[in-house]
Amino acid sequence: MERPDFFTLKNGEKVKLPFSNQEYNQRVSNLRTIMDKNNLDMIILTSMHNIAYYTGFIYCSFGRPYGCVVTKDKITTISANIDASQPWRRSHCDNVIYTDWKRDNFLKAIVSIVGRDKPPKKIGLEYDHISLDIKEKVGSIFIFSVFSDVTKDLMNLRMIKSSEEIEIIKNGARIADLGGEEIIKNIREGNTELEIAIAGRDRMEREIAKSYPNAEYMDTWVWFQSGLNTDGAHNPKTNKKLHNGDILSLNAFPMISGYYTALERTLFLDHVDEVSLKAWEANVKVHKRGLELIKPGVKCSDICNELNELFAELGYLQYRTFGYGHSFGVLSHFYGREAGLELREDIDTILEENMVISMEPMIMIPEGKPGAGGYREHDIMIIRKDKAENITKFPFGPEHNIIKNSNK
Repeated sequence: MERPDFFTLKNGEKVKLPFSNQEYNQRVSNLRTIMDKNNLDMIILTSMHNIAYYTGFIYCSFGRPYGCVVTKDKITTISANIDASQPWRRSHCDNVIYTDWKRDNFLKAIVSIVGRDKPPKKIGLEYDHISLDIKEKVGSIFIFSVFSDVTKDLMNLRMIKSSEEIEIIKNGARIADLGGEEIIKNIREGNTELEIAIAGRDRMEREIAKSYPNAEYMDTWVWFQSGLNTDGAHNPKTNKKLHNGDILSLNAFPMISGYYTALERTLFLDHVDEVSLKAWEANVKVHKRGLELIKPGVKCSDICNELNELFAELGYLQYRTFGYGHSFGVLSHFYGREAGLELREDIDTILEENMVISMEPMIMIPEGKPGAGGYREHDIMIIRKDKAENITKFPFGPEHNIIKNSNK
């Protein structure tokens, strides 16, 4: 029996995607404008975020390569046979499936899309994502082609959100707030970080299913940290039990069709000592000032520099651990960072309408020092024409988030 190297399969019907056909068509049109500007005949997308952005399909690699070939008149995802027809159903375009029977059938699938008669002269690749192995192999089948990095161009396109994207981000912020409310209900002495996180995650995932009944549900998570475990913003949850007086860090992340939103809050269980309260209030003061500074026409680095001055004045600048905020959209903790839109000293991007960015100052006082722990607040801001809109509604600060122990 001769088994194919690649094939197409339309099993079932196309499903409702998170965005309209008009939205996807506009994104692809913008991409082809970039192709024309850079004299590209073809782009091969390989990252989860860009494939999802242009097609709606979020792949699960498990060590296999995935891609999307975009030419002047075609757009086609390339997926592994293990997924069968799900990539076709979940994408706003055609799909070619490659098999595992022979090595490098992924490359043969690429050639099947563009053909052999007129090879592309110039090909765009995502240099920040494509592996050296795949890049070398792509070069071996297009030996007369010139390759160009499209990473920054594609990132700049994603940084400006459409009205449909903003709607899904606003819903994500609403759902993150619901997750936060559920987490608060479960905070008590003796309960564990793990159990509290499970409660918050389940609340968000059920609300996502209610709000988006035709979606796929994946990757929504909660990091709930206590005590020493609050020192890193991305520390996983543990099975540690909570104790009265613990500093707590609430981090809720609903994922809607690859779109990330977040709620992050500092809390204390039952009571807070004076030194910790002073550090917390300092971080809250910087957070409030940061929210005021975010507006159209302002340079990211200028916001960072002013907040650094405020932290220095308050005596806590030495405890900062990362930037003051970042972009939102198709991203997660393992794909999609839009590094050109972050509130850092080395980012000079000017905030403009339809960008979405967080304000999230954090300080970390090491174990053994008074007030030890990580302090962080996080709100999501949409840049409008003349102002910024805060879409995070969950309260922050000591007047709201000293959680009385329900076991008393």
